[in-house]
Amino acid sequence: MRKFIAPLLVAAAALMPLVSQAQDAIKLGYAKCAHCTPLALTPQNADPAAVKLEATAFNTGNDVLTALLSKSIDVAQVTYLHYATALDKGFDVVAISGQINGGSQILVGNDLPLAENDWAGLKKLIADYKAQGKPFRVAASRGNAQDIHMRGAFAKQGIDINKDVQFVNIPNPSDHVQALRRGEVELICSVDPFATQIREVKAAKFFAFPYDQAAGKLTNLIVTRSDVIAAKPKAVEETVRSIVKVNALMASDKAQFIDTIQKVTGLDKAIATGAAANLYPDYEMHRASAVAIAKMMRDLKYINNDVSAAVEKNMDYRFLEAATGKPKSALGY
Repeated sequence: MRKFIAPLLVAAAALMPLVSQAQDAIKLGYAKCAHCTPLALTPQNADPAAVKLEATAFNTGNDVLTALLSKSIDVAQVTYLHYATALDKGFDVVAISGQINGGSQILVGNDLPLAENDWAGLKKLIADYKAQGKPFRVAASRGNAQDIHMRGAFAKQGIDINKDVQFVNIPNPSDHVQALRRGEVELICSVDPFATQIREVKAAKFFAFPYDQAAGKLTNLIVTRSDVIAAKPKAVEETVRSIVKVNALMASDKAQFIDTIQKVTGLDKAIATGAAANLYPDYEMHRASAVAIAKMMRDLKYINNDVSAAVEKNMDYRFLEAATGKPKSALGY
């Protein structure tokens, strides 16, 4: 009997490192926006003994969320908007870290008689279009942070996105510049670096930063699924730790931030530089603001249910606490 047991033990021992390695692997997905690009640096800033981290770029945040829900990836960079939308639909998502906020700009056609932040002028122009029987077309990529930033800012100014204007969905932010050039929309709320690119090539002019609403400057959120947390808690913790490290690099080394935006997006330095100026590294998870965003989304009929309780319940601060050595009370809770 012993001569049969020994080879089995050897075989089992040989398999153990492979099982461990598989359990420690994490696939991280992120969108090709300026504030998302630093996540490309997370693998080299993660402890390889704790996690085998792979970072993959997707065209949009919607694509990233789809990949997470289909279990193609384990951890996803999405937005507070995606988070609330997923919970509204009953999906299993758990927020584990913030990342970088900001990156939104409202831009208007060059020929429109509007000065920066002239909301009264915008409301009058929209009324003029209605009087002439013409639609005033506003665009964003439905489902991203810029969409909700724009809707919230409009509501704050008394503009009804469902009655006063015609919404145009342009799913890929890289297509925003051509929509403006072709005159397909009058106004667009875009994400950096594409918003800065639009200004650099003079396809439109700056109107406002849409941060005067419940979401404020909040944009990116790192989420996973409960099964990933159950199976790979230490790997998830190290993934969050790598995000915290990268955030510190971006905050202290703007040149590296700009270089990273360039490498991932392929856009030139002037655009990357302009984009970086509108971004705010922030790994905290802002609980009260996240609830406010969810309530605003329901008020705007963006989601069907009150997900306030789920937004709070599904924010897991354990990994941020371990990565930073801070209590959740100092991490946005």
